[in-house]
Amino acid sequence: MKAIAIVSGGMDSVTLAHVLKAEGYTLHLLSFDYGQRHSAELLAAARVAKVLGAIEQRTLSLGLAQFGGSALTDTSIAVPVDGVQPGIPVTYVPARNTIMLSLALAWAEVLGSLDIFVGVNAVDYSGYPDCRPEYIAAFEKMANLATRAGVEGVKLAIHAPLIDLSKADIIRTGTALGVDYGLTVSCYQADAEGRACGACDSCRLRAEGFAAACDCGRARQGLRARDARRRPRNGRPGPRSMVRAHRRPRRDPCARQVRSGRQRRRVPRALDAGRRYALNDRHDQPRRSAQAHRRGPYRVACGARENG
Repeated sequence: MKAIAIVSGGMDSVTLAHVLKAEGYTLHLLSFDYGQRHSAELLAAARVAKVLGAIEQRTLSLGLAQFGGSALTDTSIAVPVDGVQPGIPVTYVPARNTIMLSLALAWAEVLGSLDIFVGVNAVDYSGYPDCRPEYIAAFEKMANLATRAGVEGVKLAIHAPLIDLSKADIIRTGTALGVDYGLTVSCYQADAEGRACGACDSCRLRAEGFAAACDCGRARQGLRARDARRRPRNGRPGPRSMVRAHRRPRRDPCARQVRSGRQRRRVPRALDAGRRYALNDRHDQPRRSAQAHRRGPYRVACGARENG
């Protein structure tokens, strides 16, 4: 099955590409240089295409910067850094998704593909009108009216599988598929190397998504709230929910140290269940005893890393 997927190099579209790969699609990835100030995302898209072994990855130039009207294409308009506000922000690029989907539609007709995928999201997003479900449905209707395939009775489909997911859900989905989010660029003001500003709407939504995903992972591990409040050993402040995900413990928390002469060896705690674990009869799951709790915080591996 051939899939045409629009991949910008950001977190959502890269997750989408991994989902399609896992579902057995042959990937034809399409990226756009529309004059965006965060052009580093195009390098990220190329890296991801190589990692996934895409059949083809094309980058088309649009030149939307000639029109301006957006903080992403007009350097005279500042990118907002005060958090997500009500209404449509100045980072909205007029007709961007309509133009991109139209070109993806043209390529799909040439390749004989019936499925076009886009990674838009309508839950944790900046309020763009062309990211809504009704817009996707309207474009699909137009695609089947305006193409040879549609007139001949072959239905084309526009898919947006991430549109109803939160950022945390997208991250969990990608993590389960082995997505390296360190390869992605989300920031609206990323420099040439893809380093993020940490203050724009996109950076805020990304950070909140990782925070929520890590919180849920911590809850599943049954860790105490006290551990979540601790800071890294370097003393730098950071989001509470991200601290545990990015700290590397000095020792393996799943093993106990045993002295044998002058050497120290590690013994899995599972071999010492009588001392370290107590049986929870109600749920039939091992739980940590009070002694195990006193041995210190445990690390939660969220399976993904950010690029700043």
